[in-house]
Formats: sequence, structure tokens, C-alpha cells
Amino acid sequence: MNKNYNASAQLQKNIMAILYMALIAMAATAQKPILPDFYSDPAVRVFDNTVWLYPTHDVPGDNSKDNLHDWHCFSSTDMEHWKDNGIMFTLKDISWENKKAYAADIIRYKKKYYFYFTANYQIGVAVSSQPDKGFKDALGKPLLQTNEGNTKTMDPCIFIDDDGKRYLYYGQNKLCVVKLKANMIEKDGDVKSLNVTNYHEGIYVHKRGSLYYLTYPSEKGDKVANLLEYSIGKSPLGPFEYKGVIMDNRSRNVHHSIIKIKNKWYIFYHVQSVSPSLRRVCVDYLEYNKDGTIKPIVMTAEGVTAIEKK
Repeated sequence: MNKNYNASAQLQKNIMAILYMALIAMAATAQKPILPDFYSDPAVRVFDNTVWLYPTHDVPGDNSKDNLHDWHCFSSTDMEHWKDNGIMFTLKDISWENKKAYAADIIRYKKKYYFYFTANYQIGVAVSSQPDKGFKDALGKPLLQTNEGNTKTMDPCIFIDDDGKRYLYYGQNKLCVVKLKANMIEKDGDVKSLNVTNYHEGIYVHKRGSLYYLTYPSEKGDKVANLLEYSIGKSPLGPFEYKGVIMDNRSRNVHHSIIKIKNKWYIFYHVQSVSPSLRRVCVDYLEYNKDGTIKPIVMTAEGVTAIEKK
């Protein structure tokens, strides 16, 4: 009797495991994940012709997100093969917070790398001379405190303009920005709020020609911030003109990054996998119309082809 019961229980476990793997496979067929396991909120930069990707790390079975503690670093020279460089920073490396390692961003400035990270709705900054390791908490406290600027302190985006001025954007339901001093770890003036139509969270800022593009998830969709919308301005501080929806990832949130490499533009984003809180990172092409507006982004099963090697 016990043998039959044990065999039945084991069979049930095997069936559940097969169904789970099938769900993963089905979730991945619509788009092509580029990373193993579950990652989201891809922060992507190009350093020395190498693409560096810093995602948050979704943990199966943890819907509260309290147990998210670290950030991995991936790199690629061809956009086809991705190297896992391991954990590059963890909440164990700071003294002022121990939970909710959320979205981050990174930039290189004067031969150093500055990693701006969210820890339980505070934003800190870590510094290293290498893009994948050696990061140290620069301040021993948050750069931006909880609710600073009367917005939820999360989702940092660092932007350095052509004139060398430095801007740190962040916030949920209200977009805020603060200038940074040349040391990249201190605020240079007060936090300012920006008027941006349908802004919810996950801001990304890039410049093309003389135009500044703000792309961000809105809450106008039906799956919690699954619509990517954008606005354009002629200054990093606006005013910004709303341009509309360019993507629907049919998932919970469409946190993303945009890069240019070898004269082509790419958008990295995540899609829902087996649950809204377990996501996969994908990449597709981003293209512009002649008037500077962004063409609707097409999510593909193929993703992108390897970048040209020159």
C-alpha cells in the first residue's frame, strides 16, 4: 500500500515538473529570451564595443520581492552569446538596507563605473573601476531617501548630456530628476518634478540628434504597466511633448533600456514567463520615422541577429 502510494506521489511530482517546464517553454515561444533563468528590468549600456546588461533577479516563489538581494552582470560582444559574469553587487554590500533589490542603472564617467540601485524604495550609488565587479557603496547611505521629491524612490535612470551635465531620473506616478555633481555621488541642487503624460514608472532617457526621448511604462493598459509610451523634448528638463504608445509586451510592466551600437538601435525589455513576477529578458530592434518619432516596436520570436563584427 505504501509502495503504491509513494509511486503515485512520485508520478504526480513528475507530471507537475513536466507541466512546469512546458509552461516555461510556452511562455518563451512568443519572444526569444536572451538570459537563463528569470531576470527583469534590464539596464543596458555599451562600454568599449561590449554590451553590458544588469537586470534584477526574479526569485521563483517570492511574490513579495522582499528576498531580492542581488544584481547579476551579463556581457556580449555579438548580441547573440551572453556571458554570465556572476553577482556584481548585493545588498550585503551596504549597511542601510537588506531587502527589495529593485531596478538599477549604470554609467561610465571619467574611467569609473557608477551603479545606481534601488533598495526598498531608496536609491544608492556604488562605484568601481570595472564594469562587473569591485563595486563599493559610495556614501554609506542612500543618495535619494524614501519619497524624496514626493514620489516613490525607485527605477533610477542616469543620463549624461553631450555638454557633460549629469541627470538622475527616477520615480513612480510622478517623474523626478536631480542634477549630480561631477563626483557623480552628490546632488547638485534640488529635486525637480517633470510634467510627463501618462508616466507611471521605469523611466529611460536617451538622446538622438537634438531630441531627448523619455520612454516609460504607463498604467493605461490592462496588465499593470504593460504599455510603453513616450514623450520628446528639446532639453533634458523638458518641456516634453507626448507622442503615444509604441509597445505592448502583454506582461506586468515593460521596464526596458535602449542602446545604439554599430548604427543600429535596440530595445531590451522583459516579458512575463510562468507568472507575472517571473520574467524573461528579450531584445528587438528600435527604429525611427523621418520626423524623429519612434516606429511601433514589434516583438519577435527571433529577436535580433548578431551585430556585425568589424
